Amino acid sequence: MAIVSFEGLQIWQKARALTNRIYRATSQPSFSKDFGLIDQLRRAAVSISSNIAEGHERGGTREYLHFLSMAKGSSSEVRSQLYVALDQGYMEKAECEQLIDDFRRLTIMINNMMRYLKTTSHKGTKYP
Repeated sequence: MAIVSFEGLQIWQKARALTNRIYRATSQPSFSKDFGLIDQLRRAAVSISSNIAEGHERGGTREYLHFLSMAKGSSSEVRSQLYVALDQGYMEKAECEQLIDDFRRLTIMINNMMRYLKTTSHKGTKYP
């Protein structure tokens, strides 16, 4: 059965769960004064699921690939910012490394979806 809405996509579900983890992590007192990093981390995390959803709903394979590419970039952005949080002592090393690994796995999932879209005979309804 085909996935009709973005909510059914595993990559969107994973991105949503990771975004919630970023919100919890950045709500800790250690982050309390670094409003810029909090905002940047949260925006990048939200961008991942938003771009997956928007690309899925666009209806065109090339557009979908474009939005997945942006989601993949945002996932890398989150990983980079997590290193900043670790370096500044805002997070415990184990928690930070686990989040980085989970975002790395999400990036791989997005990349796999992109590969699938490039090779499948199933195409979007517009701009196939």
